[in-house]
Amino acid sequence: MPVPIEELKLEIVNAATGKPLGAKAAPSADGVLVVRDFPDDGPSPERWQLAPVQATQGGQAQDDQGYVIRNAVSGKVLDDPAAADRAVRQWGAANGKKGQQWHVVPVEGEAGLYFIEGATDGAVLDLADPGADETGIVLREHDDSAESQRWRFVPAEPERTSDLVLHWAALAHWNGRRSWRLAPSTALRPAPGATPSFSNMLLVLERFGSNEDAGKWKSEGAPLPQALGFVRAGDTPCSGGQPGWWAGAGARFLADTTGAGRSDIVGLEPAKGAVTSSSRGDGTFDDEERVLHPPVPSASPKDLWTFADTTGGGKPDVVVLAADGVRVSPQGEDGTFAPAGGEPALKAFGHGEQAGGWLADKHPRFLVDTTGDGRLDVVGCHDDGVWVSLQDEEGKFAPIGDEPVLRAFGHAEKAGGWLADKHPRFLVDTTGDGRLDVVGCHDDGVWVSLQDEDGTFADPLYVLDDFGVDQGWKSVEEHPRFLLRTTAGGTPDIVGFGPLGVVVARGRGDGTFEPAKLVLNDFGDAQGWTSGKHLRFLADVTGDGTPDIVGFGNEGVWVSHSRGEGRFEQAQLVCRGFGYNEDAGAWRVDRHPRFLADITGEGRVDIVGFGGPGVYVARNLFRRFRTR
Repeated sequence: MPVPIEELKLEIVNAATGKPLGAKAAPSADGVLVVRDFPDDGPSPERWQLAPVQATQGGQAQDDQGYVIRNAVSGKVLDDPAAADRAVRQWGAANGKKGQQWHVVPVEGEAGLYFIEGATDGAVLDLADPGADETGIVLREHDDSAESQRWRFVPAEPERTSDLVLHWAALAHWNGRRSWRLAPSTALRPAPGATPSFSNMLLVLERFGSNEDAGKWKSEGAPLPQALGFVRAGDTPCSGGQPGWWAGAGARFLADTTGAGRSDIVGLEPAKGAVTSSSRGDGTFDDEERVLHPPVPSASPKDLWTFADTTGGGKPDVVVLAADGVRVSPQGEDGTFAPAGGEPALKAFGHGEQAGGWLADKHPRFLVDTTGDGRLDVVGCHDDGVWVSLQDEEGKFAPIGDEPVLRAFGHAEKAGGWLADKHPRFLVDTTGDGRLDVVGCHDDGVWVSLQDEDGTFADPLYVLDDFGVDQGWKSVEEHPRFLLRTTAGGTPDIVGFGPLGVVVARGRGDGTFEPAKLVLNDFGDAQGWTSGKHLRFLADVTGDGTPDIVGFGNEGVWVSHSRGEGRFEQAQLVCRGFGYNEDAGAWRVDRHPRFLADITGEGRVDIVGFGGPGVYVARNLFRRFRTR
């Protein structure tokens, strides 16, 4: 587990005994600390906070990150009094005192366990008598095999609040037209001075649902780029309509099909191709669906579709990864796509043998501007490494070469043994030079391959020992990871939903990252979030240019607003709908896709879900209303 940041309250638990660090049952004036049991009917264990300090030596800053470990209630800190018995106490803070500064050192090969090392002489926290009750805490020489010297940080329960919600009230019209207004709701008890974030959900279209009378749609092939293990900085798998996601047969999703700045509903029917219900711009959609694009020739359930502006002209095109390779149907001025079956643009990256035999569960493929020229290129990871086809000024894709551009990040062992379900890979500009680099999370942590000005990718470098399987990140599905800017104008950071909550590693702008930190004790395994029940995304809810955390949990939709610089506020329940519990709609991950997309063109994402009866919407109301 990454080191938590100072705002989080933690129990510090000894690995050998399972008991937390705290004062004696009858505290003494000398501040002696012990590990002991805390009965359920007694006082709670002490909770601590880690406040970072810059370690110095001879007046010069050192690379080792130091911490003051502070009692969250009393404000006293972990202190080494330099006594003969090396006992450790909690004591009043003294600014700059070396005996109150500690290093938190991960135990190699043991995810979530740490040595707590004194900054004075490198001695570590240990138990005076591991077998005794209320044994004291002392400093001893580091012993890598001593379990009593290993400690675990356990975050306290998240402190959640409820945001105000407005519900839809139906209005009757003499001509039978349907409309709704927003009215106050008693569904939630808002925090004082709260501003409504989302309305309650409303059924706006009785199509595209999983029920028989709504089309009997199934959710296979939902457009989640993380499922393909390859995403680009800035993409969010919830929004659709961004370069980098792919959808298969039967999928329903949101995409801006016209370039108007608002998302429409799109579904992929094997017999019809892509069908759509266009957004009306008011949070509703056309009642009738129409065929947007017919199936490609020799259509297959293995075909993958996306909508993307491949040339920078402002209108999205249809791009299909078919059996014979990449097919493109540009969108004309009249809004139609031609040719009807897609023009063969590249005989590669397809699932047929003649196009390379690319498989969705092994070989991620991507549309992305790798060079900064405004045109999307095709990038993919096959068995033997990374392959690239650049698009030229005439809109043509260059044939791929005889060799991969990088013999790494591939499925086969000789290219690293990267697995799509365990090892997410990203294309992102980590240095600010306008060219995208390859970043991946393998078993042992994060690897980066930088692209130079000639378009050559350097051999991967190991840059961070976190976000990998060995650190407890089991799979792409269970522990989603993203690479995007958390500060406007900053460099991309890594944000992940880990075992204990939200973890962030800030980008340094040179292809490396700062040590990972646990920044929010929510949205993780420890707080009950699982991939089988819940969805977690990053999206700009407020329109301020920085991503917020959005989670579809048991009770409904929770949002943690971004504070910038890789930090997030405590979660607020913003919509009592789209959740797993019965009273939140009984939404299921395997049947009911949910998305965050701007369906009004106002610059803020709304919530859209495909339920049993059809399409539900919760409007984004942020800053539009205020409570009195």
